[in-house]
Amino acid sequence: MTPRADPSKALAPRLYERMRAAAGPFNWWPRDHDGPNGGRDEIIIGAILTQNAAWRNVEQALANLRGADLLDLAKLARRRPERIAPLIQPARYFNVKARRLVAVAGFFAPGGRGRFEDLARMSDEQLREALLEVHGVGPETADSILLYALGRPSFVIDAYTLRIGRRHGLFGEKTTYDEARRWFSAHLRPEVELYNDYHAQLVHIGHHFCKPRARCADCPLARRDCAATPASWRWIQSHAASDM
Repeated sequence: MTPRADPSKALAPRLYERMRAAAGPFNWWPRDHDGPNGGRDEIIIGAILTQNAAWRNVEQALANLRGADLLDLAKLARRRPERIAPLIQPARYFNVKARRLVAVAGFFAPGGRGRFEDLARMSDEQLREALLEVHGVGPETADSILLYALGRPSFVIDAYTLRIGRRHGLFGEKTTYDEARRWFSAHLRPEVELYNDYHAQLVHIGHHFCKPRARCADCPLARRDCAATPASWRWIQSHAASDM
């Protein structure tokens, strides 16, 4: 007896194809490639600053750090948090984030000396576990650093991803961060470029369409397999779209 195919195996790439066809590639994460470590320091710093903050505010905080010549983990590791906090005020919770920046900088550049070559010898999971031990680094921040700064295939989950995934039946209402991460890892090729752009596409959909009150009529993913799509719209889509 031939085993039944898992329909979600096809759903994961199909959702990605629709999103990419509608928006094109995003080429995340934006950074100054001429900065310290080819802009890698900027991404790591940005991953901390973007916690509970709008990106436009993070950009201002990054600009302030750049202007003070502190968009550099080796330099941040030698600074006291109170010297950093005023510069990152636009990113909210600046006193808390200043302490987190010093902790993260101390992980990557203890005593002001970078250790990226040493960290490169660690496996993906070893490095992830080590990052999660750093003050202020949770799963989303750790995966963002691994994927966007270090080029490791570690899928990033955020609130947008969970909302879209639940509405499309990828996982249940009570699915945790790690469960959602494992789902994507099991249904996609473990490729950095794919993980990178897939997450960027989900953020785009979540920000513009798949809001708490969904804007299904304009959404590239508004199809009959989406729980948020009104029944009348799903019927129209099922009759009009050939890829259903």
